[in-house]
Amino acid sequence: MRSSNITDATPPVGQPPLPFAVSLGDPAGIGPEIVAKSWVMRDARGLPPFFAVGDVAALRAVWLGPIAMISAPEEAAAAFGSALPCLQVGQAGEIIPGTPSVDGARTAFESLEASVGLARSGSAAGIVTAPVGKEQLYGVGFTHPGQTEFVAERCGVSAHNAVMMLAGPSLKVVPVTIHIPLSEVPSALTIDLIRARAITTAKGLQKNFGIARPRLAVAGLNPHAGEGGALGREEIDIIRPAVESLRDEGYDIVGPLAADGMFHARAREAYDAALCMYHDQALIPIKTLNFDDGVNITLGLPIIRTSPDHGTAFGIAGTDSANPGAMIAALRMAADAARARAAYVC
Repeated sequence: MRSSNITDATPPVGQPPLPFAVSLGDPAGIGPEIVAKSWVMRDARGLPPFFAVGDVAALRAVWLGPIAMISAPEEAAAAFGSALPCLQVGQAGEIIPGTPSVDGARTAFESLEASVGLARSGSAAGIVTAPVGKEQLYGVGFTHPGQTEFVAERCGVSAHNAVMMLAGPSLKVVPVTIHIPLSEVPSALTIDLIRARAITTAKGLQKNFGIARPRLAVAGLNPHAGEGGALGREEIDIIRPAVESLRDEGYDIVGPLAADGMFHARAREAYDAALCMYHDQALIPIKTLNFDDGVNITLGLPIIRTSPDHGTAFGIAGTDSANPGAMIAALRMAADAARARAAYVC
């Protein structure tokens, strides 16, 4: 049957497409700059209509271009051609690029919350989230490991079933465990967790990327995938049983594979996405290959959510040197996902 998620809805003929809500992230980071630069390049890069969500003062602190203040998302499409639409949320107080503040963190939190609400209600086609400073967010009551977990909770999706995928032109990776200390990874790995991540990844590749039969490769945890137990038993006791059970159910999946041989060009031709056992095992190769155009897309949600695969870069904020490539890629991937979802048949 046809997918029924709210972001699959297509506006009636004659009405403009739904715009994407872009939360500005921390006002003192590079989020406002890369959002503004993306708008400037909207035609050259074929970007979908979008509007900023946050304090307009954050944009004014780093950009002198045209801004159209809007009171509702439906006003964004008409304004988008001549000005960057902005929906005012929060008051960040004095904004000094590169110097985060409590008021700025609170505004980032509020803009994220508002953006999710707009997408869930069907007022926005999805959300694209600019970077936030988690250390600052924790000071204003944010209790989640990251924006991915926050968005999932607001959408009513369990942590097991929301998958953080990092995607670029040459590689897609999923960390099975994410923001936990390396010492805790072995005890966090379970057959059920690997299965849940793999199933959500496969369905997400179908729904958001239009890949009819996704091919998954699963990395081992230990060097050389454990060398038959000589370097650890996680591959034998946890990873291989998960992979074999999924293969028995019809999934195109291989592993556990030695991680040091999975990411060269020839190896990448054999799979559509790689499941990695911990954060850096996934993010080092994607950032090496696609640092300026890597995208964080959350799979398993009823809404579309993407984000640039980089941080706030407080050190260069306000210097007009931030590269908008990853934000542009996140906007384009969000638009591609919307088209794929509209054509998706489950």
